[in-house]
Amino acid sequence: MTDQKRATRYGLATVAMWSTVASAFKLSLAHLTPLQLLFYASLSSCCVLGLVLAARGRLGEVAALSRAQWKRSFLLGALNPFLYYTILFAAYDLLPAQEAQPLNYTWAITLSLLAVPLLGQKLRARDLAALVVSYCGVVVIATHGDVFGMRFASPSGVALALVSTVVWALYWICGARDDRDPVVGLLANFLCSLPLTLLAVLCFSDPWPGSLAGLAGAAYVGVFEMGLAFVTWLTALKCAANAARVANLIFLSPFLSLALIHFLVGEAILPATVVGLALILAGLGVQRMGK
Repeated sequence: MTDQKRATRYGLATVAMWSTVASAFKLSLAHLTPLQLLFYASLSSCCVLGLVLAARGRLGEVAALSRAQWKRSFLLGALNPFLYYTILFAAYDLLPAQEAQPLNYTWAITLSLLAVPLLGQKLRARDLAALVVSYCGVVVIATHGDVFGMRFASPSGVALALVSTVVWALYWICGARDDRDPVVGLLANFLCSLPLTLLAVLCFSDPWPGSLAGLAGAAYVGVFEMGLAFVTWLTALKCAANAARVANLIFLSPFLSLALIHFLVGEAILPATVVGLALILAGLGVQRMGK
């Protein structure tokens, strides 16, 4: 049954969790490598998603998945969490959180671009306008406002942040026809990604966390960013009489996140970051008009 007030509460809870993760990423990466953070966050996410399904009496559905469904989970798990978060955490390792976080919000624009060749969709004039406005914001953030000098503070970090949006968009396109329960599918994807993450940690990093603080940060990321936020967002959309009103709550998250980055991470928020973020969100708003 629909319940708009309940949907709004779940939506706001999701926004609150999303607003903290950029700070959590940056603080955790002070103690862990990107691969260590991914491995322990993925473990935590598997635990919390398993508990959610057990509480709903649906944990047995994971074991009942067919071979074809497990193959799909291996493909999707290789994209997310393995490849997506490996690239995203590497971007956060190179960039200030205030830069990496807004750049990640351009994934919706990337999705509309990839949908043209992969799904046969048409690119509307509104999508082109959104692309131009949003990527102007990217340039403002990446150059710290020196848009005419075009001197990028960290070209590698910016490139990784933008590549992560491509992987995230591909994940949603590949999973568009997934008919499984979303939480069941997500847990299966994470379980399939764990061997890949473990192998990467063993080959390119140290499997043992450097400190308890880093391990606690990874657990936080896994429980909230990769686990509960997904569940509460799905619940919000399921309860909503007007899904658009709930979806619009996501525009609160990046500005709350900047405030937390300032107070928790200690970064001085640059005017260029605020202007660039505003342009990115304006682009997303243009894209959503008429939907």
